[in-house]
Amino acid sequence: MSRKNVIIMGAAGRDFHNFNVFFRDNDEYNIVAFTATQIPNIDGRVYPAQLAGKLYPKGIKIYKYRILTAEFILLS
Repeated sequence: MSRKNVIIMGAAGRDFHNFNVFFRDNDEYNIVAFTATQIPNIDGRVYPAQLAGKLYPKGIKIYKYRILTAEFILLS
């Protein structure tokens, strides 16, 4: 079974909480990225591998919402 790709949209920490509670070790989903909208200067960072769990040994990238949207428009 292939994993479903998911982008988690930021909400000042609630996004990370939702990841930890539901997605962290859930092998049905592949979290592609987090978006940052409300925490200043967090975009460009990585959610740490130590917190991301065994499915994400390199952590999960955090993108600025506007940049991520622009990239998807260009790819589609």
